[in-house]
Amino acid sequence: MRVLVGYATAHGSTREIAEHLGARLARHGLDVEVAELGLVAAPETFDAYVLASAVHGQRWLPEARAFVAEHAPELAAKPVWLLSVGMPDALRSPLPALAHLFQPPVLVSEFASRVSIRDHLVVSGVIRAEHLPLIGWLAMLLLTRGAGDYRDWDRLDAWADGIARVLTTLPAPRRPPARRGPAPSRP
Repeated sequence: MRVLVGYATAHGSTREIAEHLGARLARHGLDVEVAELGLVAAPETFDAYVLASAVHGQRWLPEARAFVAEHAPELAAKPVWLLSVGMPDALRSPLPALAHLFQPPVLVSEFASRVSIRDHLVVSGVIRAEHLPLIGWLAMLLLTRGAGDYRDWDRLDAWADGIARVLTTLPAPRRPPARRGPAPSRP
């Protein structure tokens, strides 16, 4: 089973998460390719997709949204898991609980009806003051517990293991037989 773990990142945290998920899925015997969504060659050749994007302004990054829009037919026909990397766990209490409750549907609402979504997980990434404009830095001081690495690797591992359990129980995809001999010549 060929699995694309595709990502869109702003500062590298989502890329690191995607690489970690890819390695975890490969441990289960899956054929995994980890790639930036804007650089994926032949996305239609994959049997399943794990798509991750950093979240800015309550939306996936433009390149992630563009990938989903452009490849919606393939994504509708095959299993898809979505991962949104934001900052819900960095928020001051009780905001994390509210973010986990209300944020997931908002993040994927623009393409949820066009894609075969098996699951959508919202996790936290890394927040650094130098990545924020002044107004963002001020909001961080007011609303969050501060800069830091809020990634929950155990939660990500459990999620990847669940994906692997599903994918390893699905029937093997049918591939067209390899062509033998020279290609037919064209006049």
